[in-house]
Amino acid sequence: MIEKMTKYSFILPASSKESFLEELQTLGVVDISHSEKPVDDRSNRLFEKIEELKSLYSDIQKGSDRTLEGLLAAGRECGKTLSEVKVWGSYDREKLSVFGLHYYIVPEKKFDPSWTEEFPLQKVLSADGNVWFVVLGDVSGFPLKEIPAPSCTEDEAQLALSRKEDEINAYRKALEARRDELPQLQQEIDNLSEELNRYLASLKGESAAEGALVVFEAFAPESEKTHLKPKFDTMDCVWMEEPAKAEDAPPIKLRNNWFARQFEVLTGMYGMPVYDEFDPTPILAPFFLLFFALCMGDAGYGLLLIAIGLLLKGKSGGLAKLWRLIILLGAGTTVIGLLLGTFLAISLSDAAWYPAALKRFIISGTVDLMGNSLDLQMVMAVCIGILHICLAMCIKAVLFTRRFGFKSNINTWGWTLLITGSVLVATLGLLGVCAPDLAKWIIIGIGSVSALGIFIFNKPGRNPLINIGAGLWDTYGMATGLLGDVLSYIRLYALGLAGGILGSTFNTLGNMVLGDNPTWQWPLFALLVIFGHALNLAMSCLGAFVHPLRLTFVEYFKNSGYEGAGRLYSPLSKTTNQNL
Repeated sequence: MIEKMTKYSFILPASSKESFLEELQTLGVVDISHSEKPVDDRSNRLFEKIEELKSLYSDIQKGSDRTLEGLLAAGRECGKTLSEVKVWGSYDREKLSVFGLHYYIVPEKKFDPSWTEEFPLQKVLSADGNVWFVVLGDVSGFPLKEIPAPSCTEDEAQLALSRKEDEINAYRKALEARRDELPQLQQEIDNLSEELNRYLASLKGESAAEGALVVFEAFAPESEKTHLKPKFDTMDCVWMEEPAKAEDAPPIKLRNNWFARQFEVLTGMYGMPVYDEFDPTPILAPFFLLFFALCMGDAGYGLLLIAIGLLLKGKSGGLAKLWRLIILLGAGTTVIGLLLGTFLAISLSDAAWYPAALKRFIISGTVDLMGNSLDLQMVMAVCIGILHICLAMCIKAVLFTRRFGFKSNINTWGWTLLITGSVLVATLGLLGVCAPDLAKWIIIGIGSVSALGIFIFNKPGRNPLINIGAGLWDTYGMATGLLGDVLSYIRLYALGLAGGILGSTFNTLGNMVLGDNPTWQWPLFALLVIFGHALNLAMSCLGAFVHPLRLTFVEYFKNSGYEGAGRLYSPLSKTTNQNL
């Protein structure tokens, strides 16, 4: 849910602006809307300095920077040079230069022995299917193209490589020795970040009384009112408060239970809700978990994800921040994988070691639908999609009515009643709860009532003919759009099936390597199966993340009317850059 905000207005002397903002920063809960990017020379200098220090911090932490990368590149070049000149060995370059040697390399199969009779030719090395040789003096008429002379001898190249390796090791030791600087660097980054935030916030202040006063508008969670009031009373300002309204465009702070909170990062990827909108996270969370699990569809992979999440616990940066979410996704995948009957691409229905009592819960087989035999798991994926879209339409109807009024949303209610009502009645009819004839007449009644909202009263007060035309156009868009939206959910079945087939292929290849009487084949079998399932796990995770995200962002958010144009609550606070 979206946490309620209080709007504050502050009037203070212009001379107190900096100290006032420092006090707000110490409180750590007051949000003054400001740009997140540099807006002038001063903010640009601060931003560049912060980025420079962050880069230095990261380089020292990783034990690598651009200088070291350059040294390593130079070392690789020295190694390449050594491998090129090694075939020519060590020699006195000055003495050899007077002979006018020409250097050649040719595949051993193409070396013509008659060349040694026609030209003063000396073989140097025969290895790896090639022949290196030199020709003395005039090479007019020689059939091969000359290669460049070696730039140095083997000894010289080896010495250059050794020196470069010593330089690399010394620089690495120097970087390692600088690790003691990290706390100081972190503090400097924090201080500059706080200064930048204060400065950007100060630009939002409006001058008054010919520049003698400054007026700030800020927001803080309603739950902080009791704590903030005595603090504001001691500050050098006059302040006022009022409940924030949607037109004030307050920042958005989400407040959800432990489960839904893990999925707030996905909501943020699309965009935060506006203040009078709704927080989609409580709905997004269980459906995304279900979609991800269906796309993975393997209990073994679910257990591996749980293990990965536990390994990431306590780490910092990157995916480590999402370790709880990874464990949740792994747990969901494990449960759904058992229901779908797959463990590391092994069919649990056919596995003798899997308890017969648990096999009864496996969802498999086909279902007869309107004379067609369809895969039960595919039908389940489509049904989940229909439920998801119907839920989105109901949410849109209720929340748009709350935001804009019923009169402006008669059309929305018409479509919601038609789609969700028809789906519900048809489902009851198919399950035998409702007689088919009765279900048919109820659907006709729903369609008649819905048609009034869609074609006649979609915009009250407008010419009925225009309303009818708009309703027809809307019908075309809904018919084609909804069909495509529902069919998109088949990917939940298809991705799980594809991952299962690929994993099963690696199992089959492993069994082929193992044979009937395995001995030395076991290590090769283990290597093949581990590599195969690791690759399949990575690919399946990628697909299971991207496609459910698409179903949420496109199919669900579109049908629920979610805008996602809100601004994230970002209060002025201390030490804002603890995680680099």
